[in-house]
Amino acid sequence: MKTSTVDTLIWVLVYGGLILVGLGVSVQRSDNGLGLGLAIVGGVVAVVGFALIYVRSRMNETPLNKDTTP
Repeated sequence: MKTSTVDTLIWVLVYGGLILVGLGVSVQRSDNGLGLGLAIVGGVVAVVGFALIYVRSRMNETPLNKDTTP
């Protein structure tokens, strides 16, 4: 998988998860079960995004052009 794809996926998962957590907290005022479910799912999604930050830090960057001729 390309590093740029992982970078994009990280941003989507982290911010999407945090938005779901916020939405879950807001919905929890009117429907406790639904709000708690949204907050938990959002938290898990955000944690997966944060875990991908570690995975991305361990990936080797390979140059696009491997030609080593002078």
